Amino acid sequence: MTASALFLREAEVRRGIELLYFGHSHLVRALDDMLAKEGLGRAHQRALYFVARKPGLVISDLLALLGITKQSLSRVIKELEAKGLITMRTGRNDRRQKEVRLTEEGTALEARLFAEMRARMAAAYGDAGQDAVTGFWRVCEGLVPPAERRRIADLQSG
Repeated sequence: MTASALFLREAEVRRGIELLYFGHSHLVRALDDMLAKEGLGRAHQRALYFVARKPGLVISDLLALLGITKQSLSRVIKELEAKGLITMRTGRNDRRQKEVRLTEEGTALEARLFAEMRARMAAAYGDAGQDAVTGFWRVCEGLVPPAERRRIADLQSG
């Protein structure tokens, strides 16, 4: 289906919101069984994903990326650490900070989770085509406040 030339009308905006919601929902739902087998949930997967993207990420940066409360992140980190999926160490630049890294087991689990997401995204990207993918990236980036876009760009350099 092609977007109407009147793509800013309410019906088109609502369709975009719905597709974004349902697309994301199905993408993350695909991981639920794998996560449940590990006794983990979606918050754990998100933390694993970003630690994999930026090994040595400090807790404050992970908190900013995830946009969750300190209390929620603390619970997730403790559970991942207890399961041997992450390690914490004192920051190299600031001893008050804690750096997070995946263990070998954490790396393997994150790779399995990512493989499932990658397969789904690659299929959707392949169906949509290069121009649509670029447009999708631009739309998603446009939803992120400009002051926060640097965090996303920094992930690409990791």
